[in-house]
Amino acid sequence: MCVVTTTDLRNHRVLYGCMGLGGGWDAEPYGAADIDAAEAAVRAALDSGITGFDHADIYRFGKAEAVFGEVLARAPGLRARILVQTKCGIRVPDGERRGMYDLRGASIVRRVEESLARLRTDVIDVLLLHRPDPLADPDEVARALTSLRDQGLVRSFGVSNMGAAQIAALQSRLGFPLVADQLEMSLGRRDWLEAGVVVNTAEAAANGFPLGTIEHCVANGVQLQAWGSLARGRFTGRQETAAEQATARLVAALAEEKGTTPETIVLWWLRRHPAGVVPVVGSARPGRIRACRDAVVRDPELTHEEWYGLWVAARGADLP
Repeated sequence: MCVVTTTDLRNHRVLYGCMGLGGGWDAEPYGAADIDAAEAAVRAALDSGITGFDHADIYRFGKAEAVFGEVLARAPGLRARILVQTKCGIRVPDGERRGMYDLRGASIVRRVEESLARLRTDVIDVLLLHRPDPLADPDEVARALTSLRDQGLVRSFGVSNMGAAQIAALQSRLGFPLVADQLEMSLGRRDWLEAGVVVNTAEAAANGFPLGTIEHCVANGVQLQAWGSLARGRFTGRQETAAEQATARLVAALAEEKGTTPETIVLWWLRRHPAGVVPVVGSARPGRIRACRDAVVRDPELTHEEWYGLWVAARGADLP
């Protein structure tokens, strides 16, 4: 059911995003059908060569982690052969309290303890800070992360949705490296790519991506993880614009030519970038998960011209 793996992120080409597991986005308890569906998704990921699993404590109000823990309980020995990554730092609305970000030290520790219990594991391989908290004290955050590491509860740490300056500020307080930054990156979400291309053009004002983040991560060994990597199916399913339709036709043609799936072409476009982007595949449908297999087991087979062709098609306009 599983191939040999390691807890080192560098050995993972694609991660499976578990946000779709566990039932609804509500406090209703999960049931046996939800566990079965999670097991089917996990099996499809493993069959596709994916052995890294990405969570967050808020996914399905904690139920995504909980049903994954149930799957691990059904498969003795599986935990030792996979990487488990989760996130903390977002608090969903609760009664009269509005949603907020919370990276207070005590909160980080408490959320990790809760995730460990739901996941039914002794250690989290990678913990990401889910979103920046403007009130967070970097020294307090660093103390919490260091304590979790010293206790053996978390092996490695990273961030999510943060720019270069935020990563550097936290890193300056830590005695160990941050290993990942998870950002929305796809053929449909290209501001991370175009920020470094539209400099000194009229398009620059509309691009809000923090320039230099990609370069900072590459220079410092911070793995770039792409959430939303399949662009919500806009190039492999339903299209809404002329540019999406044209891109989907090109994706389908390339998939046929190379003997693979449209999903693989979309993921290859990310993986072809020299920054070593690791896509996070978030579908809960086993068939669609398996359609991503070639993105795991084959190196990207897009030429320079084909990669640019996809980019220009998705832009719906020529390059500046």
